[in-house]
Amino acid sequence: MDSLSNRIVCITGASSGIGASCARAFAGQGAALLLSARRRERVDAIAAELRAAHGIRTQTFTLDVRNRDAVKAAFAALPPEWQAIDILINNAGLARGFHKLHEGIVQDWEEMIDTNIKGLLYVSRTVVPGMVERKRGHVINIGSIAGHDVYPNGNVYCATKHAVVALSKGLTMDLLGTGVRVSSVDPGLVETEFSLVRFHGDAERASTTYQNMRPLRPEDIADVALFCATRPAHVDISQVTVMPTDQASVHHVFRG
Repeated sequence: MDSLSNRIVCITGASSGIGASCARAFAGQGAALLLSARRRERVDAIAAELRAAHGIRTQTFTLDVRNRDAVKAAFAALPPEWQAIDILINNAGLARGFHKLHEGIVQDWEEMIDTNIKGLLYVSRTVVPGMVERKRGHVINIGSIAGHDVYPNGNVYCATKHAVVALSKGLTMDLLGTGVRVSSVDPGLVETEFSLVRFHGDAERASTTYQNMRPLRPEDIADVALFCATRPAHVDISQVTVMPTDQASVHHVFRG
């Protein structure tokens, strides 16, 4: 197991769900956490909690990954001691809306495309060159089983997650020989704010997503990301699909 002690781990979308759980998992291994999200007060609270619990270094900043200029400015403004990022976890992402394509809300499409694809690209384009220069680093993209299959009314969301799979594979090829690793962690149903966001805050409708079944927890995905990050330098876990036992595919969920 490769030590993460004082390694700089940058997590986008770290204010809740999988991002916050990744922060907790990596803090437990002594990593220095560089946490970003749109909700600064929440990410600050998580950073304070983890500093107190583990005695680690933390740095937080507000970031909307959809804004290319803001991404460049935010990383450029980091203190020098936080510039050499060892591990980037591209976690920021969302589903918005659940409509047939011909009835879809264009604003929902744009938010998903801008966050899930362009946001991942903007952050990676900003951070990865430093990894290449230092000849070490690891990019962990949080994808989805929706990147491997498509379900009804999931059209654009599934398309964005297919793009994450393709970009992860392409980045792996581009980084061959640099010493920088790339992993894609692709979960099935995970109980987070995901469905609440997808259904525009409709808690009753969101709750049906996980009804009568046991979904994954954000901690489960954080454990997998941590496993990827702690392999020896010559080992790259390129892609992991993680499913709850009650789910066999995007189409098959056991609801007892």
